Amino acid sequence: MKTIVLFLLFSITLLSCGSTSKNKTVISSKTKTTYKIRANKNLNYKKVKSIVNYAKTFSGTRYKYGGTTKKGMDCSGLVYTSFKKENIILPRTSKTMATQGKAISLKKVIIGDLLFFKTNKRKNVISHVGLVVQTKGAIKFIHASTSKGVVISSLNEKYWNKCFTSARRIL
Repeated sequence: MKTIVLFLLFSITLLSCGSTSKNKTVISSKTKTTYKIRANKNLNYKKVKSIVNYAKTFSGTRYKYGGTTKKGMDCSGLVYTSFKKENIILPRTSKTMATQGKAISLKKVIIGDLLFFKTNKRKNVISHVGLVVQTKGAIKFIHASTSKGVVISSLNEKYWNKCFTSARRIL
Protein backbone atom coordinates (compact mmCIF):
# COMPACT_ATOMS: atom_id res chain seq x y z
CA MET A 1 0.00 0.00 0.00
CA LYS A 2 2.85 2.40 0.88
CA THR A 3 4.47 1.77 -2.47
CA ILE A 4 1.28 2.60 -4.36
CA VAL A 5 0.74 5.82 -2.41
CA LEU A 6 4.36 6.89 -2.97
CA PHE A 7 4.09 6.07 -6.68
CA LEU A 8 0.88 8.12 -6.98
CA LEU A 9 2.41 11.09 -5.15
CA PHE A 10 5.51 10.92 -7.35
CA SER A 11 3.36 10.73 -10.51
CA ILE A 12 1.21 13.70 -9.47
CA THR A 13 4.34 15.72 -8.70
CA LEU A 14 5.80 14.98 -12.12
CA LEU A 15 2.60 15.85 -13.92
CA SER A 16 2.04 19.08 -12.00
CA CYS A 17 5.56 20.35 -12.67
CA GLY A 18 5.38 20.30 -16.45
CA SER A 19 7.07 23.17 -18.19
CA THR A 20 6.38 25.16 -21.29
CA SER A 21 8.56 27.39 -23.41
CA LYS A 22 5.77 29.87 -24.19
CA ASN A 23 5.78 33.36 -22.71
CA LYS A 24 2.94 34.23 -20.38
CA THR A 25 1.64 37.74 -19.81
CA VAL A 26 0.32 38.60 -16.39
CA ILE A 27 -1.43 41.94 -15.94
CA SER A 28 -1.71 43.60 -12.57
CA SER A 29 -5.00 45.44 -12.29
CA LYS A 30 -3.59 47.60 -9.48
CA THR A 31 -0.66 49.11 -11.33
CA LYS A 32 -1.67 48.46 -14.95
CA THR A 33 1.80 46.98 -15.46
CA THR A 34 2.23 44.17 -17.95
CA TYR A 35 4.65 41.55 -16.73
CA LYS A 36 6.29 39.45 -19.40
CA ILE A 37 7.37 36.40 -17.49
CA ARG A 38 8.90 33.38 -19.15
CA ALA A 39 6.79 30.38 -18.19
CA ASN A 40 8.68 27.59 -16.50
CA LYS A 41 7.98 25.00 -13.87
CA ASN A 42 9.74 26.86 -11.06
CA LEU A 43 8.10 30.25 -11.37
CA ASN A 44 5.10 31.17 -9.29
CA TYR A 45 3.43 34.06 -11.12
CA LYS A 46 1.28 35.21 -8.23
CA LYS A 47 4.26 35.36 -5.88
CA VAL A 48 6.41 37.31 -8.34
CA LYS A 49 3.60 39.77 -8.99
CA SER A 50 2.95 40.15 -5.27
CA ILE A 51 6.64 40.66 -4.46
CA VAL A 52 7.09 43.33 -7.15
CA ASN A 53 3.84 45.13 -6.31
CA TYR A 54 4.68 45.12 -2.60
CA ALA A 55 8.15 46.52 -3.29
CA LYS A 56 6.54 49.31 -5.31
CA THR A 57 4.45 50.34 -2.29
CA PHE A 58 7.70 51.60 -0.75
CA SER A 59 8.39 54.01 -3.65
CA GLY A 60 9.47 57.36 -2.23
CA THR A 61 10.42 55.92 1.16
CA ARG A 62 13.56 57.61 2.46
CA TYR A 63 16.81 55.68 2.72
CA LYS A 64 17.73 54.40 6.16
CA TYR A 65 20.63 52.03 6.76
CA GLY A 66 19.18 48.80 8.16
CA GLY A 67 15.62 49.97 7.51
CA THR A 68 12.77 47.64 6.61
CA THR A 69 9.68 49.86 6.98
CA LYS A 70 7.98 52.87 5.37
CA LYS A 71 9.84 55.03 7.91
CA GLY A 72 13.10 54.11 6.20
CA MET A 73 14.47 51.39 3.95
CA ASP A 74 17.83 50.21 2.67
CA CYS A 75 18.36 48.18 -0.53
CA SER A 76 18.56 44.74 1.03
CA GLY A 77 15.76 45.63 3.44
CA LEU A 78 13.48 46.36 0.49
CA VAL A 79 14.23 43.01 -1.16
CA TYR A 80 14.16 41.10 2.16
CA THR A 81 10.79 42.63 3.17
CA SER A 82 9.22 42.11 -0.27
CA PHE A 83 10.16 38.43 -0.44
CA LYS A 84 9.28 37.88 3.24
CA LYS A 85 5.70 38.97 2.48
CA GLU A 86 5.46 35.78 0.40
CA ASN A 87 7.13 33.68 3.12
CA ILE A 88 10.43 33.54 1.25
CA ILE A 89 13.18 34.33 3.72
CA LEU A 90 16.38 35.70 2.22
CA PRO A 91 19.55 36.72 4.03
CA ARG A 92 19.47 40.32 5.25
CA THR A 93 22.50 41.72 3.38
CA SER A 94 23.01 42.19 -0.35
CA LYS A 95 26.39 40.45 -0.17
CA THR A 96 24.80 37.32 1.33
CA MET A 97 21.70 37.54 -0.89
CA ALA A 98 24.06 37.24 -3.85
CA THR A 99 24.75 33.63 -2.83
CA GLN A 100 21.08 32.60 -3.02
CA GLY A 101 19.08 31.20 -5.93
CA LYS A 102 20.54 30.57 -9.35
CA ALA A 103 23.05 32.75 -11.19
CA ILE A 104 21.69 33.89 -14.57
CA SER A 105 23.00 35.93 -17.45
CA LEU A 106 21.69 39.44 -17.97
CA LYS A 107 20.11 38.28 -21.24
CA LYS A 108 17.89 35.85 -19.30
CA VAL A 109 16.73 38.29 -16.60
CA ILE A 110 12.98 38.37 -15.99
CA ILE A 111 10.68 40.26 -13.62
CA GLY A 112 11.38 39.29 -10.01
CA ASP A 113 15.07 38.51 -10.49
CA LEU A 114 17.70 40.25 -8.39
CA LEU A 115 20.50 42.46 -9.70
CA PHE A 116 23.68 42.95 -7.68
CA PHE A 117 26.12 45.82 -7.75
CA LYS A 118 29.54 46.75 -6.42
CA THR A 119 29.06 50.39 -5.50
CA ASN A 120 32.15 50.67 -3.32
CA LYS A 121 35.04 50.09 -5.72
CA ARG A 122 37.63 50.27 -2.92
CA LYS A 123 36.19 47.22 -1.18
CA ASN A 124 35.25 45.43 -4.44
CA VAL A 125 32.38 43.51 -2.80
CA ILE A 126 28.68 43.37 -3.56
CA SER A 127 27.09 46.22 -1.67
CA HIS A 128 23.78 46.88 -3.42
CA VAL A 129 20.77 44.91 -4.67
CA GLY A 130 17.74 45.73 -6.81
CA LEU A 131 14.60 43.85 -7.82
CA VAL A 132 13.81 43.66 -11.55
CA VAL A 133 10.42 45.25 -12.35
CA GLN A 134 10.68 45.57 -16.15
CA THR A 135 12.59 43.81 -18.90
CA LYS A 136 10.91 45.12 -22.06
CA GLY A 137 13.25 47.70 -23.54
CA ALA A 138 15.61 48.67 -20.76
CA ILE A 139 15.93 46.52 -17.66
CA LYS A 140 14.46 48.48 -14.75
CA PHE A 141 14.78 47.66 -11.08
CA ILE A 142 13.44 48.98 -7.81
CA HIS A 143 15.94 49.64 -5.06
CA ALA A 144 16.73 51.94 -2.15
CA SER A 145 19.21 54.60 -3.21
CA THR A 146 21.12 56.43 -0.49
CA SER A 147 20.42 59.75 -2.21
CA LYS A 148 16.85 59.28 -3.52
CA GLY A 149 15.31 56.60 -1.30
CA VAL A 150 13.24 53.85 -2.91
CA VAL A 151 13.12 54.46 -6.66
CA ILE A 152 13.00 52.62 -9.95
CA SER A 153 16.18 52.96 -12.00
CA SER A 154 17.35 51.67 -15.36
CA LEU A 155 20.33 49.43 -15.91
CA ASN A 156 21.00 51.70 -18.91
CA GLU A 157 21.97 54.51 -16.52
CA LYS A 158 25.74 54.90 -16.70
CA TYR A 159 26.33 54.56 -12.95
CA TRP A 160 24.27 51.40 -12.49
CA ASN A 161 25.58 49.81 -15.66
CA LYS A 162 29.16 50.39 -14.54
CA CYS A 163 28.54 48.98 -11.03
CA PHE A 164 26.49 45.95 -12.17
CA THR A 165 28.02 42.64 -11.10
CA SER A 166 25.54 39.77 -11.40
CA ALA A 167 21.94 38.62 -11.59
CA ARG A 168 20.25 35.82 -9.68
CA ARG A 169 16.86 34.11 -9.81
CA ILE A 170 15.22 33.23 -6.52
CA LEU A 171 11.85 31.98 -7.87
